[in-house]
This record gives sequence, structure tokens and C-alpha cells, in this order.
Amino acid sequence: MESPADGWMVVDGRRVLNFCTNNYLGLANHPHLKQAARDAVDRWGVGPAAVRTIAGTTSLHLELERRLAAFKGVEDALFVQSGFNANQAAIPPLVGKGDVVFSDRLNHASIIDGCRLAGAKIIVYEHCDPEDAAAKIAEHLPNFRRGLLITDGVFSMDGDIAPLDALYEVAERYGVLTMVDDAHGEGVLGRGGRGIVDHFGLHGKFDVEVGTLSKAFGVVGGVIAGKKLIVDYVRQKARPLLFSSATTPADTAACLAAVDLLEASEDRVRQLWENAAYLRRQMQALGFDTGLSQTPILPIMLGEAGLAKQFSRRLFEEGLFAMSIGFPTVPQGKARIRVMNTAAHTPADLDAGLAIFAKVGRELGVIP
Repeated sequence: MESPADGWMVVDGRRVLNFCTNNYLGLANHPHLKQAARDAVDRWGVGPAAVRTIAGTTSLHLELERRLAAFKGVEDALFVQSGFNANQAAIPPLVGKGDVVFSDRLNHASIIDGCRLAGAKIIVYEHCDPEDAAAKIAEHLPNFRRGLLITDGVFSMDGDIAPLDALYEVAERYGVLTMVDDAHGEGVLGRGGRGIVDHFGLHGKFDVEVGTLSKAFGVVGGVIAGKKLIVDYVRQKARPLLFSSATTPADTAACLAAVDLLEASEDRVRQLWENAAYLRRQMQALGFDTGLSQTPILPIMLGEAGLAKQFSRRLFEEGLFAMSIGFPTVPQGKARIRVMNTAAHTPADLDAGLAIFAKVGRELGVIP
């Protein structure tokens, strides 16, 4: 990468159409965020020089936590260094040895690692299957002190949405804690990008929402949000918070600037969904298999890893950047090109990308 993440990028010396990054709303190179970062460096310097609990918590961190809690409609929020760290910070304080976690089969690696760190028993239920989750909870929960149900909100490789309302009903029926990783839902789902809990109208019901500010928000950092009692408890126990330096002033200020933009207007979120709907319709009309996607994550299913790599290389040669995804990130035989359009793409950009996909797809025998 030789330029900022945007609708077009310079990659290996070539200017190419970018269908690869998670920059959903086009904020990673937004002038408002860049100016906020510059101003923060001038006022606060470049590094925090301490962990949050010793001498690393600035008024910027506290303001961002207040703003994120208000934006998401929750009682409290805790800002940590990344979305991956957020899962490692949140899960071990909630469950441990003698407890059980019920986890969707396709949950993100950060959830899996957080569960392993916790030392709790992990029971996997079938992907987006509330009935199987209920059966697994009924079978196993009596053998443990406490249970926690965890799911991704939007699944990053397939682009489908967890049935959060049905999963909540199951968890409520059996009295288990609930947690959703909304990494690909924040800034995308819900009113003005307020996330999957807002999308399903479950405010005040889900115990913990984990998210990231590295995708739709365009910066970096993770958030643990929800009921104040739980967030306060996690704040005392979260090892990434306690033992790793705080986020930089520039990053924190840029995150605040992103919240400003999302609160001020829903235009970027609407544009993202309009682009996604158009791209999906046209890809399907060309004959591509777009899998289970319900969101701007659009997998172009190709099957074999070799074909996916060849497809990605040809796209790049034609001026489009979209990486192939294969095992172990996705199951064997499920290799794909994961297309990530953004609000930064114009209709002309989308049409140019579709023309390249059509050319390469026909050349490689993927579409007629």
C-alpha cells in the first residue's frame, strides 16, 4: 500500500480501484478525522507513555467513552486498543473455569482466543441456528456455574447477520449472559450506523456489545459497551487495559471526529447500503454466486483456493484490488474474493469494477 485507504489506492506502484479494505464509510482518509489527529498531536504529543490505569487516561479517552455510550444507547462504554483486544479484555472477566461459553461455529478468531484465555468450556452451536443453541444450552448449562452466549453480529467472511432477536430469546429463557461482537455492524447496521443491537431494537437487553473503530469509523481501537455494572467490572479486570499502553491521542481524537460525523448525518450509511444493493444485484445478474450476504460484505464464491488466487491476480492486472480468501480463514472448498465496497465509491466506480469482474469471470470460466 502506497497511499491512504480510499475508493482508489496505489498498490505496488499502480493506482487501482479498491474493493478490499474495511473502510465502509470512507472515513479513513477523511479531512475532518485527519485534522482532529493533527490537533491532538499538537496538544497531547504522539504517545500516551503509560497504561490507562496508571497515567495514560486522558480527557480524550473519557470523552470518547461518553460519546460512544450515548451513540450506542448504552449505560457505559470502555475504549481499548483494538477490536481484537476488546474480546480478549471482555470475555475472561465474565467467565472462567467452571463456566461455559456457547459460541457460533463461525465466530471470529478474536472471540475464539478470548474464550480460550478465559479457560471456560466452549460449546459450539451451528451457525446462526437459535434452535441448536437452545438445545446445546439445555444439555450443557446444568453442568456449569454460569453460561455466556457469544455471537458475531455480522460475519466477516460471509456478510450474513446473526439472528440476534431469536438468540436473545434463547439466552433469556435459560438465564445465560449475552455478548455480541459488532465489529462489522457498527457504522453499518441500525439507525445511522448504531449497530446490530439498535437494528433489532434490543437496547438494554443484551449484556455486552463489543466493537471496533478500525472499520466503519476509519481509525483503530475497540469498545466494550453495555450495562454499567458489567462494563465497570470489566474495567477492573481487563488485562489489555491494565497491562498495555493506552491508545494514542491522535487515534483517540480521530475516533471522536468519526462519532461527530456519524451523529451529524446518516448520508454515508445510506450511500453505503445503496452501493451494496446495486453491486449485489449486478454481480448476481452477471452470474456470480454471492453466498449468504445480507450486508456490504459481498463474497464472490469461487470454491478452490487456486482459482481464487488466480482471479485476484487477474483483477489486479485489470486495475482492481480485491484479495482472495482461502483456508484457514474460510473452510476448505469455500475460497472466495471478498468484495468490500464503501460509501466512497461513486456509481462510475462500481460500474468500472463490475466490468472488470465480468471480464475476468468470463475469461476464467466462472460465469457464462
